[in-house]
Amino acid sequence: MGEDNYEVIIIGGSYAGLSAALALGRALRKVLIIDSGLPCNRQTPHSHNFLTQDGKTPKEISTIAKQQLEQYQTVKFYNGLAVSGIQKEDGFEIICQNGEKFTAKKLIFATGVKDKMPEIPGFAECWGISVIHCPYCHGYEVKGEITGIIANGNFAAHYAQLINHWTKDLTVFTNGTSTLTPEQEAKIELHNIQIIEKEINYLKHENGLVEQIFFKDKTSMSMKAIYSRPDFEQHCKIPEMLGCELTEQGFLKVDMFQKTNVPNVFACGDNTSPMRSVANAVATGSMAGVVVNNLMIEAEF
Repeated sequence: MGEDNYEVIIIGGSYAGLSAALALGRALRKVLIIDSGLPCNRQTPHSHNFLTQDGKTPKEISTIAKQQLEQYQTVKFYNGLAVSGIQKEDGFEIICQNGEKFTAKKLIFATGVKDKMPEIPGFAECWGISVIHCPYCHGYEVKGEITGIIANGNFAAHYAQLINHWTKDLTVFTNGTSTLTPEQEAKIELHNIQIIEKEINYLKHENGLVEQIFFKDKTSMSMKAIYSRPDFEQHCKIPEMLGCELTEQGFLKVDMFQKTNVPNVFACGDNTSPMRSVANAVATGSMAGVVVNNLMIEAEF
């Protein structure tokens, strides 16, 4: 493919990146989408809470999106991993793992985040299938089931309050000494939600469907679903290389128009927001694409 020049390079070809590309392709912009093919929801069997696509697999949704983008001749795809970026006088140069280089006037990062799996055997295998993070995405499918929350402190308090709406058969597992305040513990227990401080040994599962939590004291509990929000890091370090700021939570800092603090660098999707959903990714991607095009028009007119 060689070194080539584009108006916009989008790094990340999942929902946010594809949505940005759609807006830009329809605006006749020369766009390159660089994608390594490893979306963070690749284990998730079904996607929910996205109008017209409720219950489809993540792959089905992205496949349709790519097919629709193929009709826009100015949008190109490149299968590869972007590893570094350089700011140049007239834009940016993106270098891929195999040494290929591409340049553009503007960048959109739709690179998502990388979840750091806790050292609990079985957790990673169940992640996105029966160990889930979002009741709006997956709560309906496990409503009323025997459900656990692996969390501590404020996260545990928030999840207990939230998930109690979907099921009353709920237990909080702090996986060690609780850091909940006495007030939080009292409120949780008032709703008949047990708090267990035993250390977790492993999750017993069948093809990612959790069956039991085993503790280090050799006891166990049956379980059908678990909510957890593990730590994360930015999937792509290039925005930070270019000087993009992060929020205290570790998200790329953007304004309402998806602009980072670095001129001509934009970000959208999960790398900018704790609301990890297809609908939010599509919305922020569309905003980024429209804003980038409008800025280019203002400069050209």
